[in-house]
Amino acid sequence: MWRGLAGIGRDASSGGYRRYAWTGADADCRAWFREQAEARGLAYEVDRNGNQWAWLGDPLAGRAVVTGSHLDSVPDGGAFDGPLGVVSSFAAIDELRARGAAPRKPLAVVNFGDEEGARFGVACVGSRLSAGLLTAEQARSLRDADGTTLAEAMERAGHDPAGIGADPERLARVDAFVELHVEQGRALDLRDAAVGVASAIWPHGRWRFDFLGEANHAGTTRLDDRHDPMLTYAGTVLAARKRARLSGALATFGKVAVEPNGVNAIASLVRGWLDSRAADEETLTELVGAIEQAARERGVRDGVDVQVVRESFTPVVEFAHELRDRLAALVSAGAGGADGGARVPVLPTGAGHDAGILSEAVPTAMLFVRNPTGVSHSPAESAAEDDCVAGVTALADVLEGLACR
Repeated sequence: MWRGLAGIGRDASSGGYRRYAWTGADADCRAWFREQAEARGLAYEVDRNGNQWAWLGDPLAGRAVVTGSHLDSVPDGGAFDGPLGVVSSFAAIDELRARGAAPRKPLAVVNFGDEEGARFGVACVGSRLSAGLLTAEQARSLRDADGTTLAEAMERAGHDPAGIGADPERLARVDAFVELHVEQGRALDLRDAAVGVASAIWPHGRWRFDFLGEANHAGTTRLDDRHDPMLTYAGTVLAARKRARLSGALATFGKVAVEPNGVNAIASLVRGWLDSRAADEETLTELVGAIEQAARERGVRDGVDVQVVRESFTPVVEFAHELRDRLAALVSAGAGGADGGARVPVLPTGAGHDAGILSEAVPTAMLFVRNPTGVSHSPAESAAEDDCVAGVTALADVLEGLACR
């Protein structure tokens, strides 16, 4: 399975992946998913929002146990973020069959569409739509950098955008969703553990900062006569780093667009996107407020107008405690632990996931697989084969405990 995915959407120059939603690379990933489902005799379907499902058992029976993740990527992303969860889910189904385990509930593997938000700017579009956290109208009007709307992109890829929207009936048939994911950090490596269980996801969001100045000639305009938005942007980036450190939180300007974007021209507009995360919502709100205040104060000095728009926000996610504790017990028991779950680390994460989005509608939980360097959203992202196998075994233990007993 891993070899079958390895070449899809990989950029030869960077070594990273560019699997953006509703593109050719995405279509190839989706074809791979369907092939895996059909090779196992699983019932394949695509829901109204373009999410792919592979069913062992009757999809309409209810009380289903679902696992999976996503196959799309950030720009020049790594091989494991998302695909490890999907590959491991199919492998866990294989492991259950090898054990002779007989599911008493329907089991499903899911590939949620457009989780990373790399093309249209909003993360977890497929799961947000299903959970009713993103309206159909909002989704259809999202645009990529070339001006193509999400609706147009869906239509070109053969999916009808007229049908997208909340899917409460489908989610009502799900008893639990368990997502396996490569860890995006080094907590497991520092604990010398191959697998861990998620306790919570930090609240996080994305804000667009527009710095509006005045275009002019770089070679003839006196420094004192300039209204240069690049200065305000740069000052804001530095302020964000300082305030995040003081808050014990995270703030990152990782994307920027400049107009007119000429070497010998003072910019008229600099648009920067802030990603910020914290352990609690109060800290996050205060941090973003402080960054915005710093931007406006610097803008006054530079003669630059500052506008801030919140593009997305996900509140803190406390995974269902009963399900989380059961996962910890099942994984520990499978690994030979006799203390009811104390052997497996239970840890929070600052990264968002489909499991977090669905947590308001469905009991959700997550398993993490060790990432020895902690690097993610990069071609350097990695996981050892032995740890990946341990993740499959842990997931199979969980699915057997939830669906077969």
